[in-house]
Order: sequence, then C-alpha cells, then structure tokens
Amino acid sequence: MSGEIDLSNTLVLGGIAAAVLLVILLLVLSASLKAARAVQPLQWQMGQLGQRVQALSDGQQHLSGGLHHVSEAQAKAQGQMIQMVEKRLADVSDLMAQSLQGNAVRTARSLGDLHARLEAIDKAQANIEKLSGNVLSLQDILSNKQTRGAFGEIQLHDIVQRALPSDSYTMQATLSNGKRADCLVHLPKPPGAIAIDAKFPLEPYEALRNATNDAETAEARRQMRAALRHHIRAISEKYILPGETADGALMFLPSEAVYAELHANFPEIVREGFSARVWIVSPTTCMATLNTMRAVLKDARMREQAGAIRKELAELYKDIERLGVRVDNLDRHFSQAAKDVSEIRISADKAGRRARRLDNFDFEELTQEPPSPVLPRDS
Repeated sequence: MSGEIDLSNTLVLGGIAAAVLLVILLLVLSASLKAARAVQPLQWQMGQLGQRVQALSDGQQHLSGGLHHVSEAQAKAQGQMIQMVEKRLADVSDLMAQSLQGNAVRTARSLGDLHARLEAIDKAQANIEKLSGNVLSLQDILSNKQTRGAFGEIQLHDIVQRALPSDSYTMQATLSNGKRADCLVHLPKPPGAIAIDAKFPLEPYEALRNATNDAETAEARRQMRAALRHHIRAISEKYILPGETADGALMFLPSEAVYAELHANFPEIVREGFSARVWIVSPTTCMATLNTMRAVLKDARMREQAGAIRKELAELYKDIERLGVRVDNLDRHFSQAAKDVSEIRISADKAGRRARRLDNFDFEELTQEPPSPVLPRDS
C-alpha cells in the first residue's frame, strides 16, 4: 500500500515536473519567437549592409583596375616624355656643337684677319715713321717761294699730262707781253688758249693755322685776303690778253686744304676772282676742268675732220654702188651656171638610157630617138 502511494506520488511529481518543463518550454519558445521577430529588421539591415559592402568591394576592385590603368598610362607617357626630352637634348647638343664649331672657325678667321691687319698697321706705321723724317724737308721746300712754285708746277704738269693730249698744252709758255705762264692750254677760238698759274700764297695760310688768339687770327685773315687779291689781280693782268688768250685764266692751288679754307671762310675772294675771270681750282677741280677742256678739244678736232669724213663717206658710197653692180654680175653668172648644170644632167640621163639599150642589144630593137636639141653656146 505504501508502495502504491509512493508510486502515485512519483507519478504526480513526474507530471508536475513535466507540466513545469512544458511551461518552461512554452516560455522559452515564446521568448524565441519574440527574439526572432526582433532580429528580422536587424537581419534585413545586415543584408543591406552586406550588399553595400559588396558594392563597395566591387567599386574598390574597379577603382583598383582604373588606378592600375592610369598608372600604366602615366608610366608610358613618362617614358615617351623621357625619350622626347632625351631627343631634344641630343638635338640641342648637336646644335651647340655645330655652333661652337662655327664660332671657333669664325674666331680663328677673325684672329687671322686681325693678325693680317695688325701686320698692315705695323707696315703702315713703319712707312709713317719713314715718311715723318721727310716732313721737315717738305716744309723747307714749301717755305721757299721758288721751290714752292716748282712744287706746284710739277703737280700741275702731272695733272695736265694725265688729262690732256701732249700736243694740246705747253708748259712754261711765253706770251706776247713777255710773261711766262706755268701752263697754256691750246683751246680753239672761242674761247682760245687758257693760261694756268701754279703759284699760291702759303705764308698767310700758315699764319692763319698757327694763330693762337683772336688778334692773330684776324691779322692772318687780313694778310690772306690781301695776298689773294694781289695774286688774282696779277693773274688777270698777265695772262688774259684779248685776241691771244681766252677771257679767263686759272689759278691752281696745289693744296686742297688752302682751297677748302678759301671757299669756307673767304667767299668774297672767290666772288672777286669770278669778277676778274680768274677761276680758282684745286687738284681735284682742276682735273674735272681739264676733262671738260679735253671734250672741247675733241669736238673741235672732229669739226676739223668733218670735210675729210664727208669725202670718205662719198668714196664709201661709190664703193657700195660698185659692189652692187658686181653682185648683180655674179648673180647672172650663177644663173647661167645653174642652167648649164641642168642641161648637163639632161644629157647624162639620155646617155644612160642609150647605154642601157646597148646593153640589151640582142633582145630588144633600138627605137628611133628623136634628134637632140642643139644647146646654145656660151657667148
């Protein structure tokens, strides 16, 4: 009996325990359902987060590929840039080398030219030093009136000799009044012979050059004016002779410096010379004047030869007419010769045909040839 009671108690306790366990299971299941419902949004967010992470991963892969492509393109462009820079540097280096070589050649040539010029300068300096020793003697010559006149005459003679024929002038010519001109140019009338005087007043010019103050300059100018006026008047009185010489004469100044000083600072003296018909010339202007005289002489000589030229032209015309007649005769002879050649050719053709018939004598009969025309004889 007690055994049954214990068994029943055990069963009761077991049922209670089972009921408690069932209740706990129900509670746990209920909590699990609630937890599952609470986790669903989280799971959805986790899914979205996973998708975003996957998208980020894909973008990172694309970015990594793009960066790799950019890196390769940059490396290729950098290589091309390096090659281009190296090529440019090589071209610049070549140009620099050529330029340096050209500069070296030009520098060497310039140095050679400079050396040659320095040698020429050394020679010129030696000549100057050699000539400087003769300056005093030249000054001594020019300081004496007679030697100065001889110097001017020699220079004038050299210029006239170069400009005019030898038979068109006379040095140291004596005129009818007994005066002797340094040179007399024989021009036809008009204008007639022109006298040239080669003396010049050097002392006033030297005094003018050596003047150190205004008073000395004014005195030297006064002396130079007086000397030039006297010289012009003397030339006009000595060398302008009506009926014998031209109505003018030349005053030759063998110094360009004196001539320039005269025209620069003494224009009134030049005008007085024009009034007196005394033309003042320097070596340069004298050469130009003499060339003009040479043209006048040439024109006069051509006029003198005009009659002879006309006579020669008449004889030339007769020769041309005679030549025309002879050409006509020669043309007639050529025409007759051409006619004779044509007739000879006709006779030769006939002789050739007759020879061919004779060659065939056994096979053909000779035909009667018409009589040959009688050729006219050349008269």
